Amino acid sequence: MSATDPRKPTTMDTSARSPLKRTVGSNQVGMRQFNERIVLQAIRLHGPLPKADVGRLTRLSMQTVSMIVDRLIDDGLLVKQARVRGRIGQPSVPIALRPEGAYTIGVKVGRRSLDLLAMDFVGRVCCREVLDYAYPDPRTLFPALENKLARVNDALGAARKRNVVGVGVAAPLWLGGWREFLGAPRDALDAWNDIDIRARIASMTGLPVEFAKDTTAACAAELVMGQGRGIHNFLYLFVGTFIGGGLVIDGRLHGGPHDNAGAVGSIPLAGRARDPARQLLHAASGFVLEQLFADASAPPAAAHDHRALSADLWRLTEQWLDTACPAIANALTNAAALLDLEAVVIDGELDRQLVREMIRRIERVLDRFEWEGIVRPQLLEGTIGADARAMGGAILPLYAHFAPMHELFLKPAVEAEY
Repeated sequence: MSATDPRKPTTMDTSARSPLKRTVGSNQVGMRQFNERIVLQAIRLHGPLPKADVGRLTRLSMQTVSMIVDRLIDDGLLVKQARVRGRIGQPSVPIALRPEGAYTIGVKVGRRSLDLLAMDFVGRVCCREVLDYAYPDPRTLFPALENKLARVNDALGAARKRNVVGVGVAAPLWLGGWREFLGAPRDALDAWNDIDIRARIASMTGLPVEFAKDTTAACAAELVMGQGRGIHNFLYLFVGTFIGGGLVIDGRLHGGPHDNAGAVGSIPLAGRARDPARQLLHAASGFVLEQLFADASAPPAAAHDHRALSADLWRLTEQWLDTACPAIANALTNAAALLDLEAVVIDGELDRQLVREMIRRIERVLDRFEWEGIVRPQLLEGTIGADARAMGGAILPLYAHFAPMHELFLKPAVEAEY
């Protein structure tokens, strides 16, 4: 069974980043697919590596590594780079992922916009399509989605299209919810209750489709391409139309039994015992800032770009920050006490300077808290930005097809016997 076999969906394991928790393979017969995925994962996480380094990281024998690498080169998934000279010993030949080896399509179905992008095997975005709307009406959204998919396929071209291994969809779990917030007709959003997004997109494309909650997908992008390369336990916050999040434990994306871990937007606001319906999303979502701008006859979309920092709108932006940042700080304190986090990563569909200002103000609130008995997590800026949800969606098929299957198959971190 080859590394590209789609019949074995996989979990997202990034333990190879740590010298104490290396992703290692097996020399046993019958583990060919797993060992191929282990090699691909090691190169994805560490960058181009000579075969000797692949062997040390995976604890596979050099004979096994050589056979696997040669086979993956023949399959078009790996490529040899130029020989590296000038070091002690024999010149080495780094082995890298071949960008054209595989492609995926990421689809983000949001409450305010639809984003599509195609991504190559090394995670580079090849093309994108965007559609903005006031609310996600499936009667108009799916025809538009089909049109956007056709445009992405045309942009890829016939040769690259043949190497598309799947589609990843990132969307809120309850697209039909919060109708009053969005000002949508009831019948438009109620229709989502009877729609299987995954099945609808599979019927359009004829490709395998993976699905994740939108902010969980964004967390996956940060885990694989951003801050997750250096930390193993973190809560991820994404401020879009609504605020939401994801959770990484021991270097693995944790979805929970209902695929809803990290649902920070639903955390009750502190001090709201008389009004328990008020949640973090009512204070710290981008939609709240949009509404402040709309009430002042300013463009609501300005909440998500540099205009939010302009002299004309800063008074309203600061009003939002004065409410949002203390509310987020309270939620993070509770999360830190429960989960013992290394860090909290904050990103969003916002101007980067506004994300940094949020972090600065949240830190200032946290400075006033009592931390006895709790380890205060560091706050980190996310690295992906507005594309995080669509890119996270595109990552899902890559991991379903090419990542190691489960830590149960990993050997203990001791020297292997060859």
